[in-house]
Amino acid sequence: MTTRRDLLRKAGVTAAAGGAGVILGSSSASAMNADGSMNGVISAETIDMHGSGGHGGHAGAMFQEGSKIDYRANGWDPTEILRDFDWGETSKLPDGRTLREWTVNAIDREIEVAPGVYFPAWTFNGRVPGPTLRAKEGERLRINFGNGSAHPHTIHFHGIHPADMDGVPGQGAGLIQPGESTSYEFESEPFGMHMFHCHAEPLAEHIARGMYGTFIIDPKEGRPEADEMVMVQAGYNTTFDGEGNELYFVNGVPFAYMYEPIKVKQDQLVRIYLSNLLEYDPINSFHLHGNFFDYYPTGTRLEPTEFTDTISQVQGQRGILEMRFPHTGRYMFHAHKTEFAELGWMGFFEVEG
Repeated sequence: MTTRRDLLRKAGVTAAAGGAGVILGSSSASAMNADGSMNGVISAETIDMHGSGGHGGHAGAMFQEGSKIDYRANGWDPTEILRDFDWGETSKLPDGRTLREWTVNAIDREIEVAPGVYFPAWTFNGRVPGPTLRAKEGERLRINFGNGSAHPHTIHFHGIHPADMDGVPGQGAGLIQPGESTSYEFESEPFGMHMFHCHAEPLAEHIARGMYGTFIIDPKEGRPEADEMVMVQAGYNTTFDGEGNELYFVNGVPFAYMYEPIKVKQDQLVRIYLSNLLEYDPINSFHLHGNFFDYYPTGTRLEPTEFTDTISQVQGQRGILEMRFPHTGRYMFHAHKTEFAELGWMGFFEVEG
């Protein structure tokens, strides 16, 4: 029996959408018309796999070049998502504490996930991943949720809160039907890096379609100043067979940071809020070339547990990575699983002096 994994290993993946598709392999990607003719061939370029600026290591790995997704048509830019922290609106409660408030809407949106390939996503605020909500420890939080989708949804927040605020069908507000709204309200605890996602059934499909985001609570004493960014690992199951993904990414767009490397400064502290919302595959990972980082699992402690260049996360796990780049140049990062990397989960840091 030939499995999906066998086909990927032999010939890449064909992601079909509305009669058109794109073949993605490790060396090239080409748009295919419905009649089988080829259109918009993406050329390949040899890139140094284990060095910086073309120095040393293994070379010869081939990656897609020359074609990009139309970010503006999708409604978000993955480079902007990196540093887009939504602090909401604040007011004072009678006891003097801060009330921090957001509006989050469920929106159905067709998005381009590879050149010429479209995916019917379910989103929070029209993007994949959803917004990065950020608060401070000890505040009162209120999230006003409106369902503009054609499907019932919820928001389930990771953290500590009452059961009726858990966003689970049958508890509290339960399922929010199309056209309806509700509010979730709770204390901002514990400090750390959390996430939120839809908890409607079938749960796997709601997450796989894009209904997730990041939720950060800063400790009262704060963290050292840094160039901060958010990275959400996930994938697209474009065949909707529930058996696996055809594309993998960080922040919604496969290969986004290959085309537009993330610019950082030499010797500056870089802090990455990394989470795994990948559905259908049991584990994901992050590997940084030419450098090491301190790792803070879930960010709920102020001391790192590991100094490494590779970490793994199952779905729902998250953590904070802190690093400094002592040398200038271009440094790759990617899932340390070849299939995921070749199908979209890879990028570069561009370290400038």
